[in-house]
Amino acid sequence: MNEQHNPWTILGEKQVYDNPWIAVTEYQVLNPSGGKGIYGKVHFKNKAIGIVALDEEGNTWLVGQYRFVLNAYSWEIPEGGGIAGTDPLEAARRELREETGLEAGTWTTLMHFHLSNSVSDEYGTIYLARQLKAGEAAPEETEQLQVRKLPFEEAYQMVESGIITDSMSVAGILKVKLMLLDGSLPK
Repeated sequence: MNEQHNPWTILGEKQVYDNPWIAVTEYQVLNPSGGKGIYGKVHFKNKAIGIVALDEEGNTWLVGQYRFVLNAYSWEIPEGGGIAGTDPLEAARRELREETGLEAGTWTTLMHFHLSNSVSDEYGTIYLARQLKAGEAAPEETEQLQVRKLPFEEAYQMVESGIITDSMSVAGILKVKLMLLDGSLPK
């Protein structure tokens, strides 16, 4: 199998939805076996940004909010969007400050990943924020947030028990847990 060869053939496409954050395109395709079908793609206009904030005592911060799409409450790491073409670290600094009031002295990139590559092209970066200083949070008008400081191990247990299900939060918390276990976590 050639990893560079695209086995899909696009016969036609039409944009079926567009707003400032996403665009949805429907493609008429021939699938890898040659059968005709449709494929929908959700294009994200911003990059997803997540932050695992960790203090010297081993505490982290979670943000709780009601998620409209899920119709449920969700506990997550601080996260948001970074405008395409801009520095994602600047977006991470902004999101951490807006949602928690925290400023970080050091930043480490934990990972880059696609959030749901079967239906969207959403691409994300998760950072580790250390050397934290408290400040005043300033959430956006669409956010009604509950900020919670807790031991990192408790956040990890929330992932393990299925309380935290947000993909960026799960990935970031699990990555930090692995780094704690193997001693590679930066100060």
